[in-house]
Amino acid sequence: MSEARPSLYRSTLSLGLVAVLGTALLSAVNQLTARRIAEQERRVVLEQLGQIIPPDRYDNELQDDWFAFSDATWFPQVQQVVAYRARRDGQPVAVILRFAAVDGYSGHIGLLAGIEADGRLAGVRVTSHRETPGLGDAIETEKSDWIRAFDGKSLGAPAASDWTVRRDGGVFDQFTGATITPRAVVKAVRAALEYHESHREALYGESAHPEEEP
Repeated sequence: MSEARPSLYRSTLSLGLVAVLGTALLSAVNQLTARRIAEQERRVVLEQLGQIIPPDRYDNELQDDWFAFSDATWFPQVQQVVAYRARRDGQPVAVILRFAAVDGYSGHIGLLAGIEADGRLAGVRVTSHRETPGLGDAIETEKSDWIRAFDGKSLGAPAASDWTVRRDGGVFDQFTGATITPRAVVKAVRAALEYHESHREALYGESAHPEEEP
């Protein structure tokens, strides 16, 4: 019995050590993966910012002139919205809002909506989604031109009642077999326009936070 007890202690200690090392390794891998995903998404966002507002239209550092906020009235589910501001000679050119349509078919749909200082949409891009391949993924520019239908639109053009998909009486096309996805995107983009109309001065006047990562 006396000889078996130290052996049992050693086995228990070894198992505990293996468990601790395994947990630490798994945590490190998860953190590394999360960082890589975040870095990849940031690269995509920076590339898409240039697609929405061409660099020759502003003279500030767009990726540094930003701030984050939350407003559940226009952007539900306590999401963090990032506003990138484009300026020329210190005057507002446009703001690009980074937010999410929260009621997509398979979850949140990450969006960038560029809004000109006069309230017109400069463009909309999808940054992330989990919509069904071959159906809902037509929101990607690589799959179709559907998202470009927002270019030049504004509140009032089309009328408020037309800011939905055709199946609901609006002007935006739905996808064959996938109405929920485009409906969610249209709803979220319209909300972004409404926020811009109500908070224009705050959007351009808020202090930037270049020392943080959006």
